[in-house]
Amino acid sequence: MPSVSKTEDLSAENINADTVDSDQYHTQLYELLKQREQYWWQARQQLLIHRERKMVWYGENSLMMWLLWQLVSYVVVAMVLMLLSNLFNLVLPLWQYIALFILQTVIFIIMLGAKGRSANKLQRKIDNDELISEEAFNEMVILAEDSLYPDVHANSPISLRQVYDYFDGKFHLASIHALLQKEVDAGRLMLTQQKLNAKVLPLDLADGELNEHASEMIYKSMV
Repeated sequence: MPSVSKTEDLSAENINADTVDSDQYHTQLYELLKQREQYWWQARQQLLIHRERKMVWYGENSLMMWLLWQLVSYVVVAMVLMLLSNLFNLVLPLWQYIALFILQTVIFIIMLGAKGRSANKLQRKIDNDELISEEAFNEMVILAEDSLYPDVHANSPISLRQVYDYFDGKFHLASIHALLQKEVDAGRLMLTQQKLNAKVLPLDLADGELNEHASEMIYKSMV
């Protein structure tokens, strides 16, 4: 299994098995796979950020968060007014203080009323992130069919740690695991260790869990 090497001006259009030798073609496929893996990883991270934001600000218990921040805004404004009064010896009449806090409340009510529209806008971003992530992963699978999968089958049985080491750490464990899982699901590979939560964990956490068990996860070819 060759390691990934840097190829200048690499694109899907200039990869052609008929015009380049087999080793160069193989290396170029791995370089493209590395690029798509990084793109997929970034898309998944962006998706996670947007999902967390939706859960906090628009989830079932989000009203408490909105009320908490409104209370914080009252405290901050009150502290700023006290500071300005001390610095510039400003003395505002009571009705101006009341008017300011009423204005804050009105703004809060307007924002709360627009909560549904904001949630829908964020959901569209999440849907777009999911689409980008799915497209990037599908491209990874297509590239892996002519690079990673044949090499894993040829070197079977092989552990996830060994596959990772072949690439000198240029791929994330979670990415390799996700790609090989496609072959497992298709019945072409058998994984000896499957009691993991890597599928449902965020990529960073999945990478950490896989790192602990990568040497125990042995892939055996069924073809």
